Amino acid sequence: MTNQSYIDETRQMLEKLLPAEKIKTVNEDYIKGLLKSRDPKAHKGIFGHALLYAGSPGMAGAAVLSSKACMRSGVGLLTVCTPAANNDILQISVPEAMVTHTDDMYASSDLGRYTAIGAGPGLGTGESQTALLDKMLKNATCPMVLDADALNIISQKCYLLDYVPSGSVITPHPGELARLTGKTDDWVQMAGKAIELARHTGITVVVKGAPTVTVLPDCTAFINTTGNAGMATAGSGDVLTGIVLALLAQGYSAAHAAVIAVYVHGSAGDTATMALSQTAMTSADIISNLPNAWLKLEQL
Repeated sequence: MTNQSYIDETRQMLEKLLPAEKIKTVNEDYIKGLLKSRDPKAHKGIFGHALLYAGSPGMAGAAVLSSKACMRSGVGLLTVCTPAANNDILQISVPEAMVTHTDDMYASSDLGRYTAIGAGPGLGTGESQTALLDKMLKNATCPMVLDADALNIISQKCYLLDYVPSGSVITPHPGELARLTGKTDDWVQMAGKAIELARHTGITVVVKGAPTVTVLPDCTAFINTTGNAGMATAGSGDVLTGIVLALLAQGYSAAHAAVIAVYVHGSAGDTATMALSQTAMTSADIISNLPNAWLKLEQL
């Protein structure tokens, strides 16, 4: 659980930028109020078809982590777009997911079958990755979640920000946010840039940290209360991307998808820490504890 003093300090800093009524603290009861019940007569098509553009040679693990988190967060169908070299790794590691290859995806502009698209984990920032992300952004009509190298590509090709579909989410850590908006001297300046980015673009901005703060286009900021320092480990952000993607695919708004995903991600990390310690925890342990996090919220 995030230290209360950090939460209080974050609220005080945000109050330099926003009216107090625009600053919300997220707890379990709030998240429970956002969750949709699952129709007992539903089939997998009801819960959305997500597309995840992730992974590169040597970085298949990022695609695996994000895919597993997506499948553990209620999505009906998942297709992973990744280089052909990663095919066997994905098919073995995440048998529930379908796989398409980047070359095949580039040859097609048909994204209409997907209810949400995620891009960035382990992607790389080369010409081929940039070209396919450019094409996806220009052809997508569904909401997207963009993280990691997708954000790094956009920071190099700023015009791409104009093509991000409405109702989308970005999940930068402070370094990625700085590449998008410019370096800042302190946290308040950084938060101000995130608020302006959300307001100007209509995109929900998740600024990862301790605590994570989610900023909506209407300049409301949500301070998360879950998570711990053990989650500062490789792949943790990839897991968060998968959770956000699953929720967007199921029809949650960008605001609700982001706030729920951040809370559940942190809750799973807190449970993992209690069993394994902050030192020994890995991002795969966050995924392993997602069922516990969802179960807490589903119990009446």
